Amino acid sequence: MQREIPASPFTTTAKMRIQSGQPYPLGATWDGKGVNFAIFSAHAERVELCLFDAQGTREIARATLPEYTDEVWHGYLPDARPGTLYGYRVYGPYEPKNGHRFNPNKLLLDPYAKALTGRLHRTDAIFGYRVGSPREDLSFDRRDSARAVPKCRVVDPSFQWGDDRRPARPWSETIIYETHMRGFTIQHPALPVPLRGTCAGLGSQPVVDYLKSLGITAIELLPVQAMADETTLLEKNLRNYWGYNTIGFFAPDQRLLSTGLVSEFQTMVRQLHDAGIEVILDVVYNHTPEGNHLGPTLSFRGIDNASYYRLMPNEKRHYINDTGTGNTLNLSHPRVLQMVLDSLHYWVTEMHVDGFRFDLASAVGREDHGFDQRGGFFDAIRQAPWLRNIKLIAEPWDIGPGGYQLGQFPPGWSEWNDRYRDTVRSYWRGDERMLPELAARICASADLFDHRGRRPWSTVNFITAHDGFTLHDLVSYNDKHNEANQEENRDGHSENRSYNFGVEGETDDPAIIVQREQQKRNFLATLLLSQGTPMILAGDERGHTQKGNNNAYCQDNEISWLDWETNIENEALIEFLRRIIEFRQSHSALRCPRFMHGRAHSPDGIKDITWFTPQGTEKTAEQWQDGLARCVGVLLNGRAHAVVTTGRQDNNEMLLIIMNAHNDVVDFTLPSLAAIANWRRVVDTVDPKGRPEPMTIDPGQIYPMPGRSLAVFVASMSDEGGAAKQ
Repeated sequence: MQREIPASPFTTTAKMRIQSGQPYPLGATWDGKGVNFAIFSAHAERVELCLFDAQGTREIARATLPEYTDEVWHGYLPDARPGTLYGYRVYGPYEPKNGHRFNPNKLLLDPYAKALTGRLHRTDAIFGYRVGSPREDLSFDRRDSARAVPKCRVVDPSFQWGDDRRPARPWSETIIYETHMRGFTIQHPALPVPLRGTCAGLGSQPVVDYLKSLGITAIELLPVQAMADETTLLEKNLRNYWGYNTIGFFAPDQRLLSTGLVSEFQTMVRQLHDAGIEVILDVVYNHTPEGNHLGPTLSFRGIDNASYYRLMPNEKRHYINDTGTGNTLNLSHPRVLQMVLDSLHYWVTEMHVDGFRFDLASAVGREDHGFDQRGGFFDAIRQAPWLRNIKLIAEPWDIGPGGYQLGQFPPGWSEWNDRYRDTVRSYWRGDERMLPELAARICASADLFDHRGRRPWSTVNFITAHDGFTLHDLVSYNDKHNEANQEENRDGHSENRSYNFGVEGETDDPAIIVQREQQKRNFLATLLLSQGTPMILAGDERGHTQKGNNNAYCQDNEISWLDWETNIENEALIEFLRRIIEFRQSHSALRCPRFMHGRAHSPDGIKDITWFTPQGTEKTAEQWQDGLARCVGVLLNGRAHAVVTTGRQDNNEMLLIIMNAHNDVVDFTLPSLAAIANWRRVVDTVDPKGRPEPMTIDPGQIYPMPGRSLAVFVASMSDEGGAAKQ
């Protein structure tokens, strides 16, 4: 039986001349004469468009969208212009047990809004149920939430991109620098205060020049889409600093815009592109801030809860929680999947971004039957021509069933490799039995990724990321210190595979400081010398510390913000990073286009990769089982693949990397191969800047490898007459 639609309980403040409009495109679209409004809801019974004054505090007009086509409600306002502030009220059944939570007393954000204005105020009015009621969410709240929520703003989509060109860096040359836009520049002394912590600050000349000087090729930004803070954090006077709580998938977050204009983000992208730096966005299409059944009603829940979210199959009052946040977006629904694809399309075509890192990507790849790399989301991604040259990175896990999917994403994707992180940390800490695992990880984790034609760049290698210890804290703390999060230090990982060298936290002991700085160089060198795509955490090169906090998601303060004041040790580490990046980019053997298995050979018979013991002999299967071995050499013969892929042989592409995680010196005999005239030492982590004194050593000679250090040698090859070739 058709349910009777109740009369509006509100008083219309002004008459709006609204026309039928079009069901597409979704969102608020200005055509130069007026604005078309279109919003999807399969279960709504009426949708009202509400307009607000310039401050967003007073509703000035309201009208029912007159048409309903293909489950899209739509209308056209011929007099509306960019800058118009609006929101929706959606009518329908309030039946939580059946999955419906319509409440027209709650002003709702347009899922397709390109800009938001105003802050979210955490009051009981934003909840669809009566907070404190013994019936919980089965009760119904009639208070108006309009004054407590942001308003959507119509935007002018035009922007002068000029001759902007995507850097289009190949994956083999990509070096990612992960950072938080606000925290990276909020304390930068060369920036005017209004620009600090914003898109304008990140796109400023001093910041772009610094990024370019490092040699990184892509900046990966923690979430920049409009987000909301959790009630529990606001009650503690904290904020969701990281931003993994998206409420608007098309709108930049207001706190990142000094001007409040979307064009500020576009200008930043153009300036980074001019410097040859790609922009990758961390995106959160797996959940929203509306939480579980006791969460607020801000947008999706009030528009069409049963369509937007995955609900428990036998109890639709509750949500499937594969993300650990209370809800999971339902990308199995075609309209929700369309919203995600439309969002990606918008950021690629209108904002010119170069790639995406998908938070909890197992959740977006999960169908009703489980994770499926041939599911609807992946099929849609593969078929989108505008994504063909866009970098796609997965965080390949969530907490749902079968949630850990490292190595299982489709061809064309790369993945955050936490096994690389854990293995390299454990090795340099001095753990036993790490060499076999280390060998796999620094060779692009072929055991995980070498299938279906995937390439070495499929693994995104990292030692540190926003989640966990910074590099400085990794060598300064054995334990987490998250007391500032006000959760009694229960949050964050307890096993960090870190080592403090005898003192927990900061110290003025010069011997410990020297050890810690050398360990930092070991980590950075290992990362940049490994096959695959390296990712560096911003600030690691500057000794950034979070004082042992390994879960600083709620610390929008000096704990997380980058301190641009530098000391002598940090200046040396910055120089070391620049040096090791430059070295990686100039030696193709470190960026091999194929997985190395020791099966390819160069014309002189040398394998593409060979592992050596300190005695200068190739490691045997039995020797790999020695759990106490912590020193190893790896010979990378890039010429073996160069002949296959280019038909040319590069005589400067034979590198020997020696790693020693023992505390003491190990005498290492440099390999003696017929084609090698001598070895030249080019990198040594004992040297603060990675530029050791020139040293040439004959094959078969012993090199005293210092404890806890890494060194790189380049082979000078012999020509047919026996003379050395450089």
